[in-house]
Amino acid sequence: MMTRIKTRKIRVGNFFIGGSSPISVQSMTKTDTRDVRATVNQIKRLERVGCEIVRVAVPDMEAAKALGKIKKRIDVPLVADIHFDYRLAIEAIRQGVDKIRINPGNIGSRERVEAIAKAAKNARIPIRIGVNAGSLKLPLPERKGRTNLHQGDISHSGRMSKARKMVTSALQYVKILEKQNFHQIVISLKASDVPTTIQAYRSISEKTDYPLHLGITEAGGEFSGSIKSAVGMGILLSEGIGDTIRVSLTASPEEEVRVGYEILKALNLRSFGPEVISCPTCSRCQIDLIKIAHRVEKKLQSLFPQKSVIAGVQPSGFRPLKVAIMGCVVNGPGEAREADVGIAGGKGVGLLFRRGRIIKKVKEKQMINVLIKEIEKEVRRR
Repeated sequence: MMTRIKTRKIRVGNFFIGGSSPISVQSMTKTDTRDVRATVNQIKRLERVGCEIVRVAVPDMEAAKALGKIKKRIDVPLVADIHFDYRLAIEAIRQGVDKIRINPGNIGSRERVEAIAKAAKNARIPIRIGVNAGSLKLPLPERKGRTNLHQGDISHSGRMSKARKMVTSALQYVKILEKQNFHQIVISLKASDVPTTIQAYRSISEKTDYPLHLGITEAGGEFSGSIKSAVGMGILLSEGIGDTIRVSLTASPEEEVRVGYEILKALNLRSFGPEVISCPTCSRCQIDLIKIAHRVEKKLQSLFPQKSVIAGVQPSGFRPLKVAIMGCVVNGPGEAREADVGIAGGKGVGLLFRRGRIIKKVKEKQMINVLIKEIEKEVRRR
């Protein structure tokens, strides 16, 4: 397993990020926060798919005052997302949120940041300094004689790169908080451009040991956004960078959580639920493998609720279930034999495997039901 860069351990409600804590998966509600019922219902759905920390937008004082009611009805840590008006952060803290996110690009003066830090310190909750490339302040002037720049910090034209502007902005606000003797800090540096995001996080990870929240902001729709997020965050996570993640999609927040877990699972950073191995199909495939794979994956979602992985705690002796759904004789039998449960298809038929042994031959129309029944038996054994 890859080695994570060591960061400070920060408490968020009943949860920890950084240090040796498992990399957590976050999301953000897409409801009107002032609508307490709708917001709570969406958070409950997020809880069911394994969201470990949830963030809500706080556009005005009415939304800020609704946070206490929301907090009482949910089981995951609640983060207030604050822009423009520092007074919303103060009220959110009064309402009992578990963390505040502020944006250096629009939160205002040093005095306002200090006021938030004082309130958060008294409440013993952390602050995330969330820098977004789209809301950066004007570039800071270069200091004459400065020579300790990293490669890539300055563009060919000699101007400060966007990634370095993001890092500089974040570190300025870190210093403001530290001068208030406040150290419960999380940092994020998000851009919609993947290379810029990677460069920014690599740079900040060399300059501080505060935990880092990863994300590609405004990544796009479910398809393209998932790919951009997987590429950007996957590269950083593979280098040991990152303590918590959020996949930002123009899609349901539940899908953000599912994609987040798949990214972590692909890198062997979180072990949970089933792993499905299925071939892409080709002209050698003589069964409707795509239909079979879709049906089985949907069933697995109901058999393995992600809520069981909250806090990264696995039952004693837990071992993820590996399911193989293969369509031809090239790799099919080999992959199916190595899975806990697997099926390898032939012409209108398939061989059902359990831990390397052939159990039975089944007709194509029976494959889905037979495979699901065998998976359910395996789940009961666990």
